[in-house]
Amino acid sequence: MTTTDLLPAPPPHAAARRALLAGSAGNLVEWYEFGVYGCFATVIAANFFTAHGGPGTGTAAEGPGGGVEALVATYASFALAFFFRPVGALLFGRIGDRFGRRPTLVLVIGLMTLATTLIGLLPTRADIGAAAPWLLTFLRVVQGLSAGGEFGGAVSVMVEYAPPGRRGLYGAWQSFTVALGLLAGAATAAALATVLPAAALYAWGWRIPFLLALPLGLVALWLRTALEEPPGASPPAPGTAGRADEAAAPAWTTTVREQVRAVGLGIGRIMGWSAAGYTFLVVLPSHLQSALGASFRDALLATTLVNLGFAASILPAGLLSDRVGRRPVLLGGALGVAVSAFPLLHVLQSPGASPQARAAAVLAAGALVGLLAGPGPAMLAEMFPRRVRCTGLGLSYALANAVFSGCAGLFVTALTARTGSTAVPALYAATACALSAPALLTLRADDHREPLR
Repeated sequence: MTTTDLLPAPPPHAAARRALLAGSAGNLVEWYEFGVYGCFATVIAANFFTAHGGPGTGTAAEGPGGGVEALVATYASFALAFFFRPVGALLFGRIGDRFGRRPTLVLVIGLMTLATTLIGLLPTRADIGAAAPWLLTFLRVVQGLSAGGEFGGAVSVMVEYAPPGRRGLYGAWQSFTVALGLLAGAATAAALATVLPAAALYAWGWRIPFLLALPLGLVALWLRTALEEPPGASPPAPGTAGRADEAAAPAWTTTVREQVRAVGLGIGRIMGWSAAGYTFLVVLPSHLQSALGASFRDALLATTLVNLGFAASILPAGLLSDRVGRRPVLLGGALGVAVSAFPLLHVLQSPGASPQARAAAVLAAGALVGLLAGPGPAMLAEMFPRRVRCTGLGLSYALANAVFSGCAGLFVTALTARTGSTAVPALYAATACALSAPALLTLRADDHREPLR
C-alpha cells in the first residue's frame, strides 16, 4: 500500500460546494459586525464612552474627555476583543481537531450572533451610566472568543474539501466573504447615514446594523448544522480509537517545538496582511473623520470603495496562487503595500486631488490587501498537519490579528493625536508589510502542489 492509497479520496463537488457555503456564511456575519463597529466607531464613542452622546460628540475638535479620548477608548474595546481571539482559537481549535469541524463552526456562529444582537440592544451610557461601556466590552470579549474559533474551523473545512489544485481558490473564499461582510457593514452604515438625520442616527439608528446580524446568523447556523465532516477530519467512532489513534496521538505532543515554530512563522507571514487589512479596511473611516476632517458620509464612501477593491482581487489572487505558487503573490502584495502606502494616503489628503484620483487610490489600496488575503488562508492551512490544523492555523491568525489588527485603530488614533501627523496609517501598514517580507521568502515554490499532511 502506498502513501497515496492512505489519502482520502477527493470529495464530490456538490459536497465541496456545500462546505464552501457553510464555511463562508459565518465569516460574512463575523466581518459584517466588525465592519459595522469600525464604521460606527465615532457614534459608539459618543454613546458609550462619553457622558452625553449625540451628533458632534466624539470628534477630534473636542477637548479632554471628548472626541479623541472617547475614540481611543472605543478602539481599546476593539483591541481587547482581538486579544481574546487567541484564547478562542486555542479552545475551539482543540474542539475542532478532536471532535470534528462541525461542532466548532456551529458553536462559534451561535455565540457571535448572540453577542452581536445584544450589542444592538444595549442601553447607552446616558441610560445606565458607567456600566454601559463595561457591558459593551464584555460582549466584545464574547465576540473575540467566538471569532478566534471561526477562522481555524472555516478554513480547515474549505481547504480540506478543495479539489486538487484548488486549495488557494477555496481558501480565498474565506477572505472573500470577509470582504462581503465588510462591504455589507459599510453599505448599511452609509445607507443609514444617508436616510437618517444625525440626531436619529446617534440616538437609535446605529442599533439597526447590529440587530440585522440575527437573521444573518440564523441562516448561517442552519447551513452549518447540515454540514458533513471533511474526509479524514471526522472524530473516531466510539470503540474505534484503538492502536491507530494511539499511533497518531504523538502528532501534537512530540512535536510541540515544531508546531510553536510554525505558529511563529505563520504570524510573521501574515502580519502585513493583518496590519494593512485593518488599517485600510476598518480604521480608515474614523481616521478620515478625526484627522482629515472628512464627513461621515465621505468616510463611509471611501470605505465602501476600498472594500470593493479588496473584494475584486481576492479570488483572482487565490486562483493565481494555485498556478504560480503562494510566494510570488503574497510577496507582491506585501511589497506593493510597503511601496505605495504613503503615495496613496497622500492622494487622499491632497486638497487638489480629484474625486476620481481619490477613488482610484482607495480601490488600489484594497486590491493590494486582496493579494495578501487571497492565498493567505491556504498558505496557513498547508503549514499544519490535519490533526492540529484547526488549532495551528487558527492560533497563528488570531495572534497576528490580536497584535497587528486589534491594535491598529488604537495605535493609529493615539499616535496621530500625539504627533499631529496624518501619515501614521501609511507608516503602520508599510512597516508591517516590509517586516513580513522575509518570512514570506521562506515559502517554497512548490508548497501549493504538495498534498495536505
